[in-house]
Amino acid sequence: MEDDDSDRGPLSRGGVAPQPLFAVAAVLLGSFLANFDSRLITVGLPDLRGAFSLSFDEGAWLSTAGIGSQIFIAPAVAWLATVFGLRRVLGIPSLVYAAVSLIVPFARDYPTLLLLSVVHGLLLGTFVPATLMIVFRNLPIRWWLPAISIYAIRVGFALDTSTSLVGFYVDHLGWQWLYWQGVVIAPLMGLMVYWGTPSEPVNRALLREADWGGMLLLGASVSMIYAGLDQGNRLDWLGNGTVTALLAGGAALFVAFLVNESQVRQPWAHVNVLFSRNIGLGLVLILLYTLTSLSNASLVPNFLATVGQLRPEQSGLLLLTHGALPMLGLVPLSIWLLRHFDARAVLVVGFACFAAANLWGTQLTHDWAREDFVGIVLLQAMGQSLTLLPLIITLLSNSDPSRATSFAAYIQIMRLGGAEIGVALMGTWLRVREQVHSFYLGQNLGVGDVDVVRILKQLADHFAAHGTGSAQARAVGTLAGFVQREANVLAYIDGFWLCFWLAVAALGAVALITRAPPGPFTPAPFGFAKMLLRKCGMRVA
Repeated sequence: MEDDDSDRGPLSRGGVAPQPLFAVAAVLLGSFLANFDSRLITVGLPDLRGAFSLSFDEGAWLSTAGIGSQIFIAPAVAWLATVFGLRRVLGIPSLVYAAVSLIVPFARDYPTLLLLSVVHGLLLGTFVPATLMIVFRNLPIRWWLPAISIYAIRVGFALDTSTSLVGFYVDHLGWQWLYWQGVVIAPLMGLMVYWGTPSEPVNRALLREADWGGMLLLGASVSMIYAGLDQGNRLDWLGNGTVTALLAGGAALFVAFLVNESQVRQPWAHVNVLFSRNIGLGLVLILLYTLTSLSNASLVPNFLATVGQLRPEQSGLLLLTHGALPMLGLVPLSIWLLRHFDARAVLVVGFACFAAANLWGTQLTHDWAREDFVGIVLLQAMGQSLTLLPLIITLLSNSDPSRATSFAAYIQIMRLGGAEIGVALMGTWLRVREQVHSFYLGQNLGVGDVDVVRILKQLADHFAAHGTGSAQARAVGTLAGFVQREANVLAYIDGFWLCFWLAVAALGAVALITRAPPGPFTPAPFGFAKMLLRKCGMRVA
């Protein structure tokens, strides 16, 4: 791999500020803020419902509005940054975002809160999509991989630390800090954008050719589909008119987007950018990665909350100490591996770690406590560190730099849409499997069964000391609670099995990816491999 600091790739062309590192730091900080903010609102939603006096339905729509607006704007951000410049697209929104974050906790009526959440999400959606473009424009090639690794690790790091952070904010600083952290961070990001980016004129040539229809159709379609998926599990999917309308309307708008892209003279994000075997498989792998990593994002903390009855700060300590912190130490290892080994080999190791962690999770019982998950979380940390970064490198190595803005649109759809597909899938899977297991367990508890009568008598005798009149009812309720607990345990086991088979499917998809063309991310062999190549008369980088 070429280490010449002056050698920058084709994506690096454009105005360069005297302090370009500030621009890189700004977009990396923004990507972390976006992931943490979204995750904190999701994890802290029960506390927000209580603080704003919201019903369960109102709280659900609050979350949908915030993330749906992110999905609406995110696909277009790379193009907007190319046309209007990073100062306008990221610097100004960061300051407005800080102001909105400051006033959201003071909202007193639900319509105002919902409107502020939409604006909050729109501004937050501008923080991530331009990150890679700015990295390529402002850093020497040898620093691309470390910068992208920081960009990649933010996902797993946010998943593993958000639960602890929510607990800390709520218990020590106040729930308002779920929003107010942005008041502190966003202005700093805006300042670094100002220091690190040149004052660029608007690219009027590109602006005249703008495919506004395509941007609006794609953004509206994916955000509507997201809203349908997000509300589907709660509202019984196609049995509810709202969910049906959202999904059908989103699908119709997406078809309109495809028609628009085939008709306009300068399509903004034509689908033929995806007509490559490695690109298509890479996007599939991003989806599979998102689904597989649900074992870390959903199964472990939700089991500890539902069955283990732990508060977020209690279960979050496990994810922080055995998930997030080891991930920091694994970043240099993942960079070293990608410098010397094919990204496909690193992907195999990463998905194998996910598969092993999920297979371990299938041994779950109701007796498992927080410490029993240490090995699983460590394996998942390895999977997070050795999967997303090589996935990004695989996609970049096989993409056409001249069509970077088009490709970025689809990357953002998979990044945000894939996460929601995963959450909807897992939520529905756990609910349905819990109902199935409850039904079958209930069938085995027949009235008059000797074992059932014996257990009910033991429980009734235990509760009789606190009042004979209610002892029998309490015994029946306790037995029903045991059944529900075991049904939940079996449902989570099924969840781990689902994630295991998704990891296996990902390993199969990796096997179908072909070698990427030579480029800045081509690994440099070393040691025995390097000597063997030299003896065979092959050029070694």
